[in-house]
Amino acid sequence: MRSVVHKAYGQIQSTGRVTLFKSLHPDYKDGEQMRDFVYVKDAVKMTLFLARNRDINGLFNLGQGKARTWNDLVYSIFDALEMDSKIEYIDMPEHLSPKYQYFTEADLKKLRNAGYSESLFTLEEGGK
Repeated sequence: MRSVVHKAYGQIQSTGRVTLFKSLHPDYKDGEQMRDFVYVKDAVKMTLFLARNRDINGLFNLGQGKARTWNDLVYSIFDALEMDSKIEYIDMPEHLSPKYQYFTEADLKKLRNAGYSESLFTLEEGGK
């Protein structure tokens, strides 16, 4: 699956805007659905920590540990490109709506308890 940032960047370069799905959930406005976006450098550092500490095993939930909105992600991309944000909200395809997750957030307790103490990039820091 292609990175959301890469896909959004391509949309911005070709159309000057980004499309996001409209929300079908009454608790979330359009673009306010939340995900735990993790910066690739953080994902690599966490993975290398686990690979170097072979005595640590099991399944680990990796992420940034703080859910942010799709709007936040897109605003961050536009800011990094020094452009005004232009978002168009489009209908969600019918086949996705029953499975769509409106909130995901990694619980990093197990990783932190295993000794991982590095600070993580925010969306805004990752775009710089």
